[in-house]
Amino acid sequence: MKNRIFRMLFLVLLGLPFFSVLASVPETQDLLQSPWTEGAFDTGKYRNIFAEMGYSSQEIDARVQSVFDEIFSPENKVYVEPDDSTAYICDIIHDDVRSEGMSYGMMIAVQFEKKDIFDRLWRWTKTYMQHKEGASEGYFAWCCRKDGSHIDGGSASDGELYFITSLIFASNLWGNDTGIDYLAEAQHILDCAMEKDGTDSVMPLIHKEHKLITFVPNKFGYGFTDPSYHLPAFYEVWARWADDGRAAYWKECAERSRHFLHKAVHPVTGLTPDYSNYDGSLMHKGWMIGDAFRFDSWRVPMNIALDYSWSCADREWQHAYGNKIQDFLYGQGIDTFVNQYNVDGTMLPDSLQMGKPSHAPGLVATAAAVSLVCTHAKSREFVQRLWDSHPTPGFNYYYDGLLRLFAFMHLSGKYRVIFPVQR
Repeated sequence: MKNRIFRMLFLVLLGLPFFSVLASVPETQDLLQSPWTEGAFDTGKYRNIFAEMGYSSQEIDARVQSVFDEIFSPENKVYVEPDDSTAYICDIIHDDVRSEGMSYGMMIAVQFEKKDIFDRLWRWTKTYMQHKEGASEGYFAWCCRKDGSHIDGGSASDGELYFITSLIFASNLWGNDTGIDYLAEAQHILDCAMEKDGTDSVMPLIHKEHKLITFVPNKFGYGFTDPSYHLPAFYEVWARWADDGRAAYWKECAERSRHFLHKAVHPVTGLTPDYSNYDGSLMHKGWMIGDAFRFDSWRVPMNIALDYSWSCADREWQHAYGNKIQDFLYGQGIDTFVNQYNVDGTMLPDSLQMGKPSHAPGLVATAAAVSLVCTHAKSREFVQRLWDSHPTPGFNYYYDGLLRLFAFMHLSGKYRVIFPVQR
């Protein structure tokens, strides 16, 4: 809008009638770029939609920093330093520590080049969450108390994905001789994950036949997947820099994951279920929560935006996907779409809180992030809603807050592939 106003004033000063100027200047939405056609793996460049909308670099940097501070400031009690060498990310709703939050925190820390925060989070994770021996060696307890004791020693596969990728990025950025051998830590997780054979019901992280991420690497969770765990761009990172002798395998996993998403996304609404069979079909196994678009599923638009930004390997389908899911949410009301739906778009009773629709900040964030792939003008309205949003009383600084920060990083061009630094 600012650019439009300045242009109008300039043309008026040239002597053109005001109303003819107004008619000749397109809306900001029409002045913005189309989605890029090459990914950052090839170009090293990132799109900044906030800048395209007329915000200055100073405004953008300050806004992103403020959202970062919402997570890492002491008053919100999400990032906690219990001693002089470790830290954890607390799920303040459940008062526990989860591999999801710890791995997200590490990815954020390396993206912001916060080595102290990264190292503190990793030390806590390695000390308390990572299994040191036995059938689960190398994996992480997905849920712990704040003293480090395990609430559930099983693993959630998405945490492992983020731990591995953030460690590789740390290796690329800081090297491996500053006290933590980041690459060796990532390789250890990968090697342990690939060696699982079902002993004590512990299974590989990636399904051996389907080459797709498991929901949980145990015999039960090995039987299906979670669409929000599919991060083909991460496999591309592993193929380039894990240096574990499996580059071709990780490239294949990336392609399998993209193909899976084609099948898991509803053809009309663009919604995905929380869980699905490996062929993308709904599970229908009696616990219907897994067949609906719920809290896990919010991450899918953001994950597809990430793959587009970094690899741009599935452009046409991703354009259609982004337009489709935004069209659906826009049709529900851009300020009123709720947090849970059946994948066919019918609203779930659980999406009501106190009898009113729940318009979740986390979904507002990821619906904005997918604008990176969209080709229609309404995507900018989603971005504007995110920019204008602020935490309100009761805001969940853990899950909604982390998704919100990731979205601001995406849309400002600050969620980047970290290439090896020449030393």
